[in-house]
This record gives sequence, structure tokens and C-alpha cells, in this order.
Amino acid sequence: MTDTMTIASTESDVITADQAGEIEALLLETIDRLSEDQASRDVREAADQGVFPTALWDAVDDVGLTRCLVPEQDGGSGFPLASAMRALKRTAHHALPLPIAESMIASRMLLAAGLPVPPGIISVAQRGSDGLLARVAWGEQATQLVVVEAHQGASCVSLYAGKARIEHKARNLAGEPRITLATDEMERVASAELPQATELLQRYGALARSAQMSGALERALHLALQYANERVQFGRPIGKFQAVQHMLAVQASHAAAASAAFEGALDGGDAHPAELPVAIAKARISEAAGQGADIAHQVHGAMGFTREHQLHHVTRRLYAWRDEYGNEVFWQRRVGQIIASAGADALWPTLASL
Repeated sequence: MTDTMTIASTESDVITADQAGEIEALLLETIDRLSEDQASRDVREAADQGVFPTALWDAVDDVGLTRCLVPEQDGGSGFPLASAMRALKRTAHHALPLPIAESMIASRMLLAAGLPVPPGIISVAQRGSDGLLARVAWGEQATQLVVVEAHQGASCVSLYAGKARIEHKARNLAGEPRITLATDEMERVASAELPQATELLQRYGALARSAQMSGALERALHLALQYANERVQFGRPIGKFQAVQHMLAVQASHAAAASAAFEGALDGGDAHPAELPVAIAKARISEAAGQGADIAHQVHGAMGFTREHQLHHVTRRLYAWRDEYGNEVFWQRRVGQIIASAGADALWPTLASL
């Protein structure tokens, strides 16, 4: 298997757009091959039961995906944010049961605060008013935690190492761990002030979930089209019936809208993503996630509701991710607030610039 970290590190400091595109395409192909070779049905089913896929994580880590946003001089792959998010989208297309999104979010938060990104499994969370970290994704498996908290009266990003004390175990609909943790038994190894850290965490989280839902929607559409062409009823494939064609067309429109909204959120380059495009993307893609998953199950009929069929690996994630880091209602309101606060004269220039 090709080592994308090595490829990235051999490039010069300044690469052309064509070279960047070639590297990104190679990374996506690597994810496809890795998923086919390592992410078997047994691995996914075991992950749903709480067994962390260590071999799959090691394979992903070996190709540099877990540290793809870390600069090359610090041992990472040095990919731009857009390429990393497209890679994350592809991992969701394959429903890889791994904390890849959390590693990317944590990396960006640490880099924004000027802190080094450690190796290993990293998750990210925000400290609540009770002092606990609620619904930490993959918190039990993480060896380090990136925590957004108030420290010495300022908003900051802190890195904790060691095993946290588990207060409550839970899973989302997709079977991914969402743990409530206490950090009193962990060591704070680094901390740095970062203004608006809470808003930045939510923005990166919304962008990451948008990437994942966009990839899962494309996979759900692919499965629905495949099933509609293979399932024969009344002497012909069900995809030949007008009612099913209409459902597939609506599902395809949701997947296309989600992809366009996701790409729009990446237009800011490698800087922090702008809030308005991210808000639009998360609102539109969260809405598409529910409707796209519903249609996929309608096309599959009873078959799509069985655990034996692979459809549930993507649709359960769509239903779970749509609510994380703010659901569509939250972000629709935020879009309205941003537009209204800019004033009437700024409405058209703002829309035209998107």
C-alpha cells in the first residue's frame, strides 16, 4: 500500500494546484484500497459491539491519515484543510468505525492554539459547567484529550494525557462511543489561550460532520441505485418503475446539494473556515441526511432494515451525525442571525460572494 505521508513529505514547500490534486487523488485511492482490504463486515460488526478495530486504526495511521493536518516538520503529512476534509468524506463513504474526524478536529484546535499535536488516538471535547466532558467521541479509546475550557479566566485549549475517569458510557445511533468523562486523574500537559475557542470547536466539528454526512449520502445513493437495478418485481427491476425513479431522483438531489454545500464550506483555503459557509453546509446537509436515509430505506424495503444488509452502516451514521455539533434548526437560525446582523445592504453582496 502506498504511504501517503512519504509522498507528501517528498514534495517541495510550494506545490502547484495540479500536484496538490494528484496527491489528494492518491490519498482517496489509498482510502478505497485500505477500506476494501481492512474494513470487513466482521470488523464493522465488532466495532458496533464495542471492540475497537486496532488493526484498522494502525493501517489508517500508517498511511498518515490521522496526522494529515499536522505540518511535515512536526511529523505529519501537511495536507491542506480541504484535502483532509475530502479524505474524511471518503472514510465516511466507507463507514470506517474510527475517530478520524476527532483526530482532525483536535489537530486543528491544537495548531490554532500553537500547541504540538501528539501521536496516538486523540479526541476532543468541551468542559461543561459541572466540570465534566459530556458525550466525548471515542473517549474511552483516546490516550489524549483536547479540551476547550476556561482556565485562569480565559478561553483556552488544553491537552490532557492519561486515562480519564469514566462517569457514564453511551453510544450514538451509529454505535460510536459517546462517553462522559472526568479529567481529575489525567495530567494537563499543555495549555494555551485561544480566543473564541468554543465557537471554533463548534465550527470545525460542524465542518467535519458535514464532510462525513456528504460521503455517507453518496454511499446510500449508490446502494439504493444498485439495489433498484438488481431487485426484480413483476418481471422487471424496480428501478424501471416511475415511483421508484422519482424517489431516486429526489435522493440524488439531496446528495448533490450536500456535496455542493460541503465544497462551498471549503472555499476559504487553509485558514479557519468561515462561519457562514459552514453554517449553510451543516444546515443543508443535516436536512439531506435524514431525507436521503429515509428514501434509501424506502427503496430497499424490508431488506434495508436488516443488519445483514450493509445499508445500515451509513444510514445509522447519517441519523446520528445530523444532530452532532448542532442540528439543521440550530444552524438555520445561525444563518439567519449572521445575515440579519450584517444589515439589509449587505444581503446581496453576501449571497453573491458564496
